[in-house]
Amino acid sequence: MSRASLEKKPHDVAKMFDQVGKNYDITNTVLSFGQDRYWRKRTRRRLDLKPGDVVLDLAAGTGVSTEEFAKSGAYCVACDFSRGMLQAGLSRGLPMICGDGTQLPFADNTFDAVTINYGLRNIVDYRAGLREMARVTKPGGTIVIGEFSTPVVPLFSTVYKEYLMRALPSVARVVSSNPEAYVYLAESIRAWPNQEELAAEINANGWENAGWQNLTGGIVALHAATKPLD
Repeated sequence: MSRASLEKKPHDVAKMFDQVGKNYDITNTVLSFGQDRYWRKRTRRRLDLKPGDVVLDLAAGTGVSTEEFAKSGAYCVACDFSRGMLQAGLSRGLPMICGDGTQLPFADNTFDAVTINYGLRNIVDYRAGLREMARVTKPGGTIVIGEFSTPVVPLFSTVYKEYLMRALPSVARVVSSNPEAYVYLAESIRAWPNQEELAAEINANGWENAGWQNLTGGIVALHAATKPLD
């Protein structure tokens, strides 16, 4: 068993996710009380994809999100730096590429849209990741980021943080193949910027007009922005 520290050394993070690939999807469903499916559907709606669009799903893991987005008729490419996660999703029959979010293996201006869901926190330099995603997106293209965020109701926020630090690791010991990974998950969520702070970072790193929608009381926020035409 292993877990990454919040210093997020790429090798440690990749190894940690390699170890959770087998039970990753079912663990997420249990820990989110089934909300993960709803969050994926909302992300697909926010992307507003059309048949023929070419889309990058970064930090795609087993491809469960890529599969959801492909329902739109778009050509969706799953990319993740954990070979173990991609291996766990091979049965989905999706195009899958192993790649680093700070050095994507794609040419400039390749994709009509790019999305990353619950993985931006895990990039060693997430600002560099935002710039790299902008590089591979066509001018005028869209980014949608689904990420854990800050609940907007103070009492709910307190209960949620207690769940993260106490209940989440305990539940993970029952359903996950690497419960230590979920200690890192809880800690990284607590250390993550709030909605407004993340929007400012997106605008400062290759994108413009960043805004967000809160889901499930702000447990998750969908941030969206566009790549400038110039």
